[in-house]
Amino acid sequence: MGYDVHQLVEGRALWLGGIRLEHSLGLLGHSDADVLIHAVCDALLGAANMRDIGYHFPDTSAETLDMDSKIILRKTIELIATKGYQVGNIDVTVCAERPKLNPHIPAMQACLAEVMGVDPDCISIKATTTERLGFTGREEGISAYAVALIYS
Repeated sequence: MGYDVHQLVEGRALWLGGIRLEHSLGLLGHSDADVLIHAVCDALLGAANMRDIGYHFPDTSAETLDMDSKIILRKTIELIATKGYQVGNIDVTVCAERPKLNPHIPAMQACLAEVMGVDPDCISIKATTTERLGFTGREEGISAYAVALIYS
C-alpha cells in the first residue's frame, strides 16, 4: 500500500497520473509532485520490501529536483525487477475536490500502463472527494492511496 499528499499552490502545473491537467493550482513538491504516481511507487516498493520512495528518490537530492514522476515510476519498476518482481495490478484512489478527474482517467491509465509495461486493464484509478471536509475539502491539497500486486 502507498500513500502520498501534496499541497495545492499557485504557480505550479498540476500533474496526476503522468498527465498534465488544466487547473488554476498545481501541486507543490521537490519533483513534479504527482501524488498518484508517488503513491503507486510507494505501493510497489513496499510490496517488494524495498523501503519507500523517499529512500530511493530523496527530496534533498539535486538529481530529483523537478523530476518527471514518470521517470521515478520507470526507475521503481526497474528496482523491483532486481528482486525478480513484475507488476500484477494497481488500484489507486485519488482524493481531490477539483478538478474533476473522471474524464482524465483513461489517459492516466494509458500513460501509466506504457511506463510500467502492463496492459491498461491492470490499472484501476478511482476519484473521490471528501465532501468539502478537511484539507482536501478546503482545496489545500490532493492525496492518493494505492495498492499494488506484484509477482515473481
